[in-house]
Amino acid sequence: MGGIASVLYGAVVYALFFVTFLYAIAFTGNLPVPKTIDSGPEGPLISALVVNTLLLGLFAIQHSVMARPAFKRWWTRIVPHSVERSTYVLFASLILALLFWQWRPIPGVVWEIQDSLGRMALHALFALGWTIVLLSTFMINHFDLFGLRQVWLRLRGADYTEVAFVTRGFYNFVRHPIMLGFLIAFWSTPTMTMGHLLFSIATTGYIFIGIFFEERDLAAAHGRSFEHYRRQVSMIVPAPRKSERTYTHPV
Repeated sequence: MGGIASVLYGAVVYALFFVTFLYAIAFTGNLPVPKTIDSGPEGPLISALVVNTLLLGLFAIQHSVMARPAFKRWWTRIVPHSVERSTYVLFASLILALLFWQWRPIPGVVWEIQDSLGRMALHALFALGWTIVLLSTFMINHFDLFGLRQVWLRLRGADYTEVAFVTRGFYNFVRHPIMLGFLIAFWSTPTMTMGHLLFSIATTGYIFIGIFFEERDLAAAHGRSFEHYRRQVSMIVPAPRKSERTYTHPV
């Protein structure tokens, strides 16, 4: 019964994540959904800045703290190991939903591309960014990343095993293609408002902070395998994989 309950919990959380992921695309792209990054009534500037900054900070704190190994060791004294990842995904999805709901638009145009070809190019880059994000998750282990593998192993009565450190697809050209996809998507807009700019700057800063902590954890977990990979492959700017004899410090 515990295994069945874990699978049901994991499946519901995954469904919530997927809906949130799709809404995030619409939210940042100003697509026709109830609330987007630039829609809604205009309020006082200071109030909007405070609320939006708090929402972004809440997401960053949850996303970073709950991903750290030390927190996981403490957290799994409270929640079963099999649903730890699903619970992390649940909290992240709920906070994102809160951000979409409570986000305050900040008008004022930073740039606006009028040329139709330029707008089409930026829309294409926006779509490319989100495509890179999604495809990159499958190039590592999509189902482990979002907790489904863990609950499936629990149902089968099998012990959890760490996913092997492998690099394939985009990971041969950039160490963090998921983050690269987010950067492309968040900045590729033909109309950049002040609110969108705040979102893009804050998330860009968080992405690079997150990369620092993630690489520290990967180095601790995988040792020489990751250090060898880090010497060969660029961090965020795609580039051909360096040979063992000619590598330089990655970008």
